[in-house]
Amino acid sequence: MQSQSTTSSVSPLADDATWPVKRRRLLDWLVQETSEERFIDNIFVDLNNRLARDHVPVARSTLHLRTHHPQWLGARIMWKTGMEKADIQTFGYDVEETERYRNSPIDRIKSGVGEIRWRLEKDSKETYPLYDELRSQGYTDYVAWPLYHTLGKEHVVTFASDSEGGFTDEHIAYLTDLLPALALVSEIRLKNRLARTLLETYVGPHASEQILAGATTRGSGVTVGAAILICDLRDFTAISDLWPRDDVIELLNGYFDAMAEPIARHGGEILKFMGDGLLAIFPLSDPMACRNLLEAIGEAQVALAVLNKDLVQKGRLPLGYGIGVHVGDVMYGNIGSRSRLDFTVIGPAVNIASRLESLTKEIKRPVLLSKAFVEMADCTKEFESLGSHMLRGLDRPFDVFGLKEADKVAVLTHA
Repeated sequence: MQSQSTTSSVSPLADDATWPVKRRRLLDWLVQETSEERFIDNIFVDLNNRLARDHVPVARSTLHLRTHHPQWLGARIMWKTGMEKADIQTFGYDVEETERYRNSPIDRIKSGVGEIRWRLEKDSKETYPLYDELRSQGYTDYVAWPLYHTLGKEHVVTFASDSEGGFTDEHIAYLTDLLPALALVSEIRLKNRLARTLLETYVGPHASEQILAGATTRGSGVTVGAAILICDLRDFTAISDLWPRDDVIELLNGYFDAMAEPIARHGGEILKFMGDGLLAIFPLSDPMACRNLLEAIGEAQVALAVLNKDLVQKGRLPLGYGIGVHVGDVMYGNIGSRSRLDFTVIGPAVNIASRLESLTKEIKRPVLLSKAFVEMADCTKEFESLGSHMLRGLDRPFDVFGLKEADKVAVLTHA
């Protein structure tokens, strides 16, 4: 605790014989009556409004939570007087290296300090830029505490007042009493969010919804119509043998960014990364699924061209790739052993997309599409027939199409 100054002002709580009842009521609400609310930011807003009704002069509060997310180290939830919704800001993994973070009370709490208190009206010697910012905004008092979750996971909550005299000892005691309950409630919501985030990260948003809804039995699934895209990187075995490990990982990440981000942006779902390849579907429940898939391929090719230009400038060979596209019914669900499942799609339509991707190596076109997809896409002017070809596992020739602009893109992207 940085400041030991006190105030002689009388708290409304101290004059109100019912304030212990109010505190108990608030704790009961926090622990027992928020079970139907999924999101901690909504609970946090409600909590601060209830504190104000109980005459605790909170005018600004923040909740700093660490998350397990591929992009974000954590998030800050901020509430101020009059806000109906909290402001949520995410932070990347490099935030702890910034001067602002290192020179903040949050960093001090994370280093093990159990409480930070600063009376902005009276304590003149500044230790953090935040204090000056808060004072300029009219705040008079500031307090921060750690919130302890299971196994020592530590987060931070802060409260600031704009009332004359700031918080009294009774206010601080009132807020302190809430910390264990707030830690419990926030941990439950954070773990729910983490479970969803981890599932979305590893199996995609649509599959994660199915799993969270209870689709965890082996063999459970549904038949869906989908446009199917399979992409594979060329000569990756040679690259992985010759390149340093970290360079190979960086290359794969750049390649998957170029492919995956347009797919996600246009409503596709990546079900599987397969070494240097990926499998994605665009459900036909969206009438624009085929058009969206083509848009995703176009944007991915542009991104891959940029990546290849950078590789050439660094003295590397450009990346080649093959994309196979088909459309049809697939079984979408859980497949695997009794204890290890994979949420994916299977069926003849997937096999054909895979065979088309393999065929790109033979006929030297980066993107090959089936006749069924071309007919469903209903934009034949964008395609050209490449004749009939035998696909492995099929007993008859298969009509194959390419993109008319593919050769222009291939100059930059296809080895």
